[in-house]
Amino acid sequence: MAKYQSLCRHGKLSTIPSAAASANHFVHHLPTTKQLRPLSFYCSLSKQGQRFLSSLATGAPSAANRLIRKFVTSSPKSVVLNALSHLLSPNTSHSRLAYLAIPLYLQITRESWFSWNPKLVAEVITLLDKQGRVGEAEKLIFETVSQLGLRERDIALFYCNLIDSHSKHKSKRGIFESYARLDHLLSCSSSLYLKGRAYESMVNGLCNIDLPEEAEKFAWEMINLGLKPSAFVLRSLIYAYGRLGFFSDSNNIIVKMEELGLGLDTVCSNMILSSYGALKKLPEMVIWLQMMKTYGIAFSVRTYNSVLNSCPTITLLVQGPHSLPLSVQELTKGLHTEEASIVRELIDSSLLAEATQWDSSELILDLHGMHLGTAYLIMLQWIDDLRYRLTVKDDVVPAQVTVVCGLGKHSSVRGESPVKALIKKLMIQMGSPMRIDRKNIGCFVAKGRVVKDWLS
Repeated sequence: MAKYQSLCRHGKLSTIPSAAASANHFVHHLPTTKQLRPLSFYCSLSKQGQRFLSSLATGAPSAANRLIRKFVTSSPKSVVLNALSHLLSPNTSHSRLAYLAIPLYLQITRESWFSWNPKLVAEVITLLDKQGRVGEAEKLIFETVSQLGLRERDIALFYCNLIDSHSKHKSKRGIFESYARLDHLLSCSSSLYLKGRAYESMVNGLCNIDLPEEAEKFAWEMINLGLKPSAFVLRSLIYAYGRLGFFSDSNNIIVKMEELGLGLDTVCSNMILSSYGALKKLPEMVIWLQMMKTYGIAFSVRTYNSVLNSCPTITLLVQGPHSLPLSVQELTKGLHTEEASIVRELIDSSLLAEATQWDSSELILDLHGMHLGTAYLIMLQWIDDLRYRLTVKDDVVPAQVTVVCGLGKHSSVRGESPVKALIKKLMIQMGSPMRIDRKNIGCFVAKGRVVKDWLS
């Protein structure tokens, strides 16, 4: 990618000054960012799990074991494991109850449906270590290794799980202690696969705790041993350096990727866009989007999510209580220069076509996986495209038009879909004939002829 390497050499991807903010008529009437919840979503908790954790939070500490036993014995396996995952997560919204993850796990192990899982055990060990219960953590490690017996591969992958889990909890000590065990295990091993996995786990773990320089040493050591690092390893380095603002180092890794024959793809580009977004470097994001187009790197839902989540005005719009612009033109008119440029780059992509299915029986727009800003922009594009195809191009009118929002299974509060709420607000503001489907409340539906009449 000669153009990319030229941009790197001249520093244009990391030193572009911010463009002057243009006057806009949205910001003055919008709430501040502090008043709004973040667009990222963590471990989604089921309604039943929410009730369980609420009962633990409000009940007497002495009643915790009884409540745990009742919940585990009377709830479906999926709900129980979902609640446990939520408590084990470093991003749990119930951090005050995290200490109850251990008794919950022990109760689960007594159930007939329980099947031993080394990844889950690694997460429990990490939490014990984090809580200062080092002796219990060591005992569980010993029991796990004993249970795995002489299966070198399974023990190695268990230690890799430990490294990954410690990295999520930002424990440098835990990462290196787990790696020491893994390195000792593999010192006499002939398995290149396991040695490669060990290096990859260390690189990813150190990147997760913002130590990309140390992670890079492991990557080069891996190369010196004749092991080719995967694209995943190098992407982790690119993202870690970029997230910290070390863009020259990030650019060097990208060049190294190309030398190794890996090249840039959509996933890698999304990581670069995310790192720019974390530091609000919107002009650089515009340049990167343009380069993706030049070299035919496809935009994905995550591409949209990464860049639009970084646009402050759009974020305020989709989360705020005020009226929304009802066309792409109206939206870009009120945005700052960089945000308007980002929108213009995005709307030329093929994502809308990929999210749409159209035949004589039904037109479906699928918004699954889209964050609020993405769903909003795609809806504006879709309405414009629909109006053109039905009233100007005179395409076949489908019997039914459906917009799929989902039920909120992956939202911060399970069953409450922010995207569905946004689309409902947009439909009402537009005077759309589309209504929530009685058979599937995660969809908006209307007869095709009714939609065409509305758009005419």
